[in-house]
Amino acid sequence: MVSMIIKSLEARSIFDRFILRQGRRIVISLPMIWGALFLLIPLIIVIKISLAKSVIGRPPYTALYEIVDSYRFILNLDFSNYFFLLKDGLSTDNIYIQAYLNSLNIAFFSTILCLVIGYPIAYYIARSSLAKRNLLLMLVILPFWTSFLLRIYAWIGMLNNTGMINSVLLWLGVISEPIAMMQTTFAVYIGIVYAYLPFMILPLYANLVKLDGRLLEASADLGARPIVTFFTVTFWHSLPGIIAGCALVFIPVIGEFVIPELLGGANTIMIGRQLWNEFFANRDWPVASAVATVMLLIIIFPIVFLQSKNVSASGPKI
Repeated sequence: MVSMIIKSLEARSIFDRFILRQGRRIVISLPMIWGALFLLIPLIIVIKISLAKSVIGRPPYTALYEIVDSYRFILNLDFSNYFFLLKDGLSTDNIYIQAYLNSLNIAFFSTILCLVIGYPIAYYIARSSLAKRNLLLMLVILPFWTSFLLRIYAWIGMLNNTGMINSVLLWLGVISEPIAMMQTTFAVYIGIVYAYLPFMILPLYANLVKLDGRLLEASADLGARPIVTFFTVTFWHSLPGIIAGCALVFIPVIGEFVIPELLGGANTIMIGRQLWNEFFANRDWPVASAVATVMLLIIIFPIVFLQSKNVSASGPKI
């Protein structure tokens, strides 16, 4: 009996040592497995399709390889889709380049608008009392409790010619006829800023709420004016939150499809809409995959830039 207990304790000790030694690797491996399953493998599939030819059938593209006579392995790599994009970009009818530039332009200015609007809101929430802070945070995330599609549809009812905004302005006598807001780039900006503003506020709040108030008092004691204190203390310490918020807004907005489709007009060409057209209207999956791959390459540079800035901003502070 005693020997069994000793063996049991030894086995438990071996298991504990194994967990201590391998626990870190196990914890790190979980996100790596997740990334491989839901990021790396889908990306490889998209790149594979981008190197195929479009055909009529299921799937609507040629195979990456084929085996002939049971022993000859033939690899089919077709780069014509990328040459097509390059040729289209150098021509006057450069719809893809225009879509890329429009997407980057709208994503950039939407991010700036979210930052300008979201920073004061996050600052006010962070400086509020605990009870009030919880209520304000709930109001920020409250829109997430309803469907994203329904919220964008609600803006259609507000921005069209007979919507609430035009009705109020006509009733006040500010305008004599309805303002055409729907099917414009303005409506797309409204929808994007509304939908993505919480993604800017929450990381900013998480950073601002940790700001040590003694730093502000020290700056005031040293004679710094409030505006100087803001830019030298508050803004500087909130830089990681600003970078995280900009990344959370800028990157998904580039590939946004629903908002430009519902609120934008024919001139609001974004890459998400082009991808939809190629995949489902033209049934040209290889070209659509090439467009998506190029878009990913375009996004990588802002991601690397923001990540490097985030790492440097998260370093030791005064």
